[in-house]
Amino acid sequence: MNLERAKSALGQTTGRPSVEEVASLLRRRKPVTFWLRDDGVTPNNPHLPVVLYRSPVALKPGRAAPSFDPAAAFETLFNANYWGGSWRNGMYDYEHWHAGTHEVLGIARGKLSAHIGGMKNGRLIELRTGDVIVLPAGTGHHRHTASKDLLVVGAYPEGSEYDEVRPEDDDYAASLGNIWKLPLPLRDPVYGDHGPLVDIWKRASTATH
Repeated sequence: MNLERAKSALGQTTGRPSVEEVASLLRRRKPVTFWLRDDGVTPNNPHLPVVLYRSPVALKPGRAAPSFDPAAAFETLFNANYWGGSWRNGMYDYEHWHAGTHEVLGIARGKLSAHIGGMKNGRLIELRTGDVIVLPAGTGHHRHTASKDLLVVGAYPEGSEYDEVRPEDDDYAASLGNIWKLPLPLRDPVYGDHGPLVDIWKRASTATH
């Protein structure tokens, strides 16, 4: 992670952790990957799998609560690894995807049952505090159920363009074209230069081209 970059972009305000503090919360986790098929409505991604890290950031209930805002921990972490444009919210309850960008989601608080991959070929994924899921461009997603205290932090690789496409937008062909042109991110949003995501996606992209 790049310390000076994070300090410059986010500042060191009260309640905001330093990169060193966030690094102390990181735990090595083996990525879980799964592929989602194009169903003719939701494109998903033809050559990149979804990557899920189970509690790579130690924010789960029962641990000593950090003195800083847990959402700020994800913001610092993602930004230091060149995933920016961060936001705090939940997850929309309607099906949508992003054709112009990949997306990382960190669960800062609460729990979420998310429908990932479209209504026909998708699957329900349970996410809890500290989990991180990376959705390649085109991956359909929406909220199925969530706790009242849910707080999600999202971010995007530098250089990408945020968009939001719904099935009723009838932009399926355009989405596919944008997805194929999108470059791979430079760094893993959680583990940076030494993270597995970029290698996983490079191998997958090479195998499917």
